[in-house]
Amino acid sequence: MHINDFDYNLPPELIAQKPADKRDNSRLLVVHRDTGDVEHKHFYNILEYLKPGDCLVLNNSKVLPARLFGTKEGTGAKVEFLLIKRLEGDTWETMVKPGKRLKPGDVVDFSREGATAPFKATIIDYGEEGTRHVKFEYEGIFLERLEELGSMPLPPYIERASEEEDKNRYQTVYCKEEGSVAAPTAGLHFTDEILEKAKEMGVKLAYVTLHVGIGTFRPVKCEIIEEHKMHFEEYEVSEESARIINETKAAGGRIISVGTTSCRTVESAAIPNQTDSTSKYEVQSGHGDTGIFIYPGYEFKIIDCLITNFHLPKSTLLMLISALYDREKILEVYNTAVEEQYRFFSYGDAMLIL
Repeated sequence: MHINDFDYNLPPELIAQKPADKRDNSRLLVVHRDTGDVEHKHFYNILEYLKPGDCLVLNNSKVLPARLFGTKEGTGAKVEFLLIKRLEGDTWETMVKPGKRLKPGDVVDFSREGATAPFKATIIDYGEEGTRHVKFEYEGIFLERLEELGSMPLPPYIERASEEEDKNRYQTVYCKEEGSVAAPTAGLHFTDEILEKAKEMGVKLAYVTLHVGIGTFRPVKCEIIEEHKMHFEEYEVSEESARIINETKAAGGRIISVGTTSCRTVESAAIPNQTDSTSKYEVQSGHGDTGIFIYPGYEFKIIDCLITNFHLPKSTLLMLISALYDREKILEVYNTAVEEQYRFFSYGDAMLIL
């Protein structure tokens, strides 16, 4: 399939620059695959579409305040880091700007003016696609220092600096496991109250972890999408969550993925069901790395429905939802969302595909 098959026209003013005033006040576009009908709701209406015996699968990864601003020792040049992945101990793979000026042996100081405790990084090697491997030197606990000095890594289409509010609103209310450099944004709409009401009505919650990597910012460069290679991301499914999902499927309940990251996690963890003939596949617990690329033609093994945000043109995420429904119909829905002035991307509105 050609990359242009997943293009649509998006007016720039529809790209959300701020979150909604309240998490569940964002709009919700509901797509009924069986009839093709579309409804326009708000996210606080989500419970109307859930049933007792359903299972929500939520990614509990927590976003690191992974953007750091410092100065290069010896020259005083301004430098920006975006932490991508911990390699080992205090060594990280990092995107750097300006990259050409940072070579192995260079030291960058992120300590604030007047700080007594150091927080520095030494470039130790080159990584892939222009990244650097860096080793941090600091006092105290690394994640606490990062929380003190770092800012949230808002995506490039949010054209403003990260603010204090983003440390709360660019996280889900159920985030727990630190490691992402981008939020699993479909979960941003949920409140503790909605989750509690869902449980009270008999909806099960299964938490999985997929640490969202820098690949989420990188465009598909291949004209033929089948040639695209996904970046690998780390995931984990606990025994409890695997049991909840598998019991739901065996009982005939729906597996509703909250976001494409949750979807990719459980689809990556799917194995042929050896014990129960009621479903062809089950989820295997454990830890792994996934580079799964879901596009039209893919057979979903676990997921029945999806809650998701509106995605970039020509993106792998748009390809994933086109696999769940239908490419042409999805693009029709997106055109409707544009006409109805929905807000797009990370801080934008949501879609429920039933």
